Amino acid sequence: MTEYDFTLSRRSYLAGTGAAATAGLAGCLGSGSGGTEELSVAYMPIFPDLQYFVMDEQGYFDEISAEINGQEFTDGPAIIQAYGGGEIDIAMFGIVPSMIVIDRGIPAKVTAANIKEPMAVMVHDDLRAMWDEHGADAFSVWEEENGEPFRFGTFPQGSVPDVLLRYWLAEEVGVDPESAVEIIEIGGANAVFQAIVNDEIDGTSIMEPVPTRVDGTNAPVGTFRTAAEIMPGQPAAVTLMSDEVRDSALAGEFLEQHVRATEFIEANPSETADIVESGIGMDADLAREALAGPLSNFVTDPREIENGADIFSQFANENGQIDQQLSREQIFDYSVYDSL
Repeated sequence: MTEYDFTLSRRSYLAGTGAAATAGLAGCLGSGSGGTEELSVAYMPIFPDLQYFVMDEQGYFDEISAEINGQEFTDGPAIIQAYGGGEIDIAMFGIVPSMIVIDRGIPAKVTAANIKEPMAVMVHDDLRAMWDEHGADAFSVWEEENGEPFRFGTFPQGSVPDVLLRYWLAEEVGVDPESAVEIIEIGGANAVFQAIVNDEIDGTSIMEPVPTRVDGTNAPVGTFRTAAEIMPGQPAAVTLMSDEVRDSALAGEFLEQHVRATEFIEANPSETADIVESGIGMDADLAREALAGPLSNFVTDPREIENGADIFSQFANENGQIDQQLSREQIFDYSVYDSL
């Protein structure tokens, strides 16, 4: 399976990796006591995973009765592969990739949200002007005037930014994402930023720090719609835990520190901005601007995103990312958060 292959059937996937996943997780935990030598935590260097960096920088991981082995990934598909191979116990990444893990029969559930409504659909200034006159027909006008379709560039198909973009185009704008525009797969937020400033794409669906970074350049691309306008309560990055972890005391220990990190972000924007700079690589001044913006809605309570998760599950199923539309009961385990 390649890094971006989302079409693999559940049957063939489980035949190759299900046993490995079970074996990999079975040796991790102690006998229900919450004691363990190590927890492997996957994360991405993106704003929606900011709690990870706060927990790491502030020493919150030291309060957990396990050594945290952080593993950085550039995209969700790579984390899915690692989860399937039994290499990951907890993953902080997108809701849709989490659904793919669950849909493929890997024993795991979402125990926390990291953020809600963090995405922005960004478009070229020329399209914005066309939109004022032509509405949704602006995409066809763009193609007529430029000789090529409008180019959106975002994370690989099945990722949260990709699904939100396709949802907005299909459900809100009323155009076919496959024919009205071109959607280019790009791995990593920095790569999306570079594609914008190098005029390789005309727009994107993306989270911070890209919108704020782009605003600080001369690129003729800016925020057109926020996630709150497209889908109130839109889910994004979540905390997915293996069943082995959820059944241990470590689950509550981890979420306790997750809550501390969420509260820290809210109460300490300047210190958080410094953590963004060291962990994600965004200049602290820009990070402070981003943290004060409309896309920085950090949360832990998984119920904050359940309505949006219903929409994402339906849309991901209709578009082939998951084989079945998952229910809230299949996606979420509220008991860990509720026990805090």
